[in-house]
Amino acid sequence: MALVEYEVKGGYAIITINRPEALNALNSAVLDELNGVIDGIDLNSVRCVIVTGAGEKSFVAGADIGEMSNLTHAEGVAFGEKGNKVFRKLETLPVPVIAAINGFALGGGCELSMACDFRICADTAVFGQPEVGLGITPGFGGTQRLARLIGPGMAKQLIYTGRNIKADEAFRVGLVNQVVPLADLMATVEKLAGTIAGNAPIAVRACKKLINEGLEMDMDEAIMFEAKVFGEECIETNDQREGMSAFLEKRKEKNFTNS
Repeated sequence: MALVEYEVKGGYAIITINRPEALNALNSAVLDELNGVIDGIDLNSVRCVIVTGAGEKSFVAGADIGEMSNLTHAEGVAFGEKGNKVFRKLETLPVPVIAAINGFALGGGCELSMACDFRICADTAVFGQPEVGLGITPGFGGTQRLARLIGPGMAKQLIYTGRNIKADEAFRVGLVNQVVPLADLMATVEKLAGTIAGNAPIAVRACKKLINEGLEMDMDEAIMFEAKVFGEECIETNDQREGMSAFLEKRKEKNFTNS
């Protein structure tokens, strides 16, 4: 049985961490399979990706404590680097990635969700970075992405205490975009993915690049970067012509070809 399942549905794909007997905990084998799945995404046809966990209890409950408990210094560095490389590959994927969080998102699971573009969670979801209670730091980007998402003060409080928070508090502090009933989670996220997939792929990918890279620039540099991408990557494309023609002709149907 695959530890990471992959399904394409129309213009979007669903990646499912499939280790429910261990609450979808991340070990080296899961990370290797996830890396392979990401590498295998056909970016010519897939316009949005959803990441979720198997079952109803857990998105990803964390990294595998049993595997980590006997690591040497060198092995610890290697394990952290492996997770970070996979998560960074997901984060920099040209197409948008949505986390559909169906339960526990702790430690490495919270870190995985934060490597996605945004997060939609079930009302049963629980988030946290409990690593300090295990004598370690977050190792897959938690200290960096959490502070960037919710601000350093709140991130420090959650990380230093190791406290878990429920879905409503995660929404209040800005960790998730939306909270829905568990039964509605995948339908909600798939509708969002379908909406994204229905827009011009070149434009959507350019927007992701502009936001991610622009946030690392000062404003003067960032707005010039935006103007350059707007003009050089979007204007004179078939998708730009199609989108504007549809608007001017007042027709809802659009045929975006990613060209």
